[in-house]
Amino acid sequence: MERDAGIAEKLIAAARQLSTRLATLRFAPPVTHVYDPLTYAWEAHESYLRRYAAAPARVVFLGMNPGPFGMVQSGVPFGEIAAVRDWLRIDCAPQRPALENPWRPIEGFACRRSEVSGRRLWGLFRERFANAESFFADHFVANYCPLAFFERARNLTPDKLPAAEAAVLQAACDAHLRTLVMALQAEWLIAVGGFAEARATQALADTDVRIGRILHPSPASPAANRGWAEAATRQLRALAVWD
Repeated sequence: MERDAGIAEKLIAAARQLSTRLATLRFAPPVTHVYDPLTYAWEAHESYLRRYAAAPARVVFLGMNPGPFGMVQSGVPFGEIAAVRDWLRIDCAPQRPALENPWRPIEGFACRRSEVSGRRLWGLFRERFANAESFFADHFVANYCPLAFFERARNLTPDKLPAAEAAVLQAACDAHLRTLVMALQAEWLIAVGGFAEARATQALADTDVRIGRILHPSPASPAANRGWAEAATRQLRALAVWD
């Protein structure tokens, strides 16, 4: 992997800009708490970008937003704790957010709950590639939105927000996504699930980036529970993204 520190610097600046822009937004009930890991878990996220976004990526995998036991705790997209610590070799303790959700506290790498979606996604990459460096030589993983929304303990996904709130959020996230794929010189955007596909299709409409989709690894999906890694691999081969 030929490293280009300039790419990482662009993505670090873009992430900071996105976080600052989203900090001005307010969300009405039923949202009770909003987490932005780009603030309290910035050290881990910056480490992820510096280490793994230092070269062009032919393929960018795009998720929706942080999960409560993944990126919310680790600061890394789809950041299941064991995968981030053991495969990505990132282990940075987060700070306390300004307004912590008592029903979903920030435990960082001490969190004992496993983010199933992240375990499945990074598990597939770990099986296929010898190490993280081999994977990131041609791939990258990002989230469309860096915010996590909660109604007390209940996770609220961005697609459930009222239209007016969603429009402002999406304008910022669309702009960030365009910056990210252009900086990485991506050829493919692989959406992990339908929401990411819909947002990428709109945000990247005026680019040459090709958009594909794989099944979301969520345990809430019966199809994902019947062999997600095999299904995702078949989809990537059908797109000719993987051989």
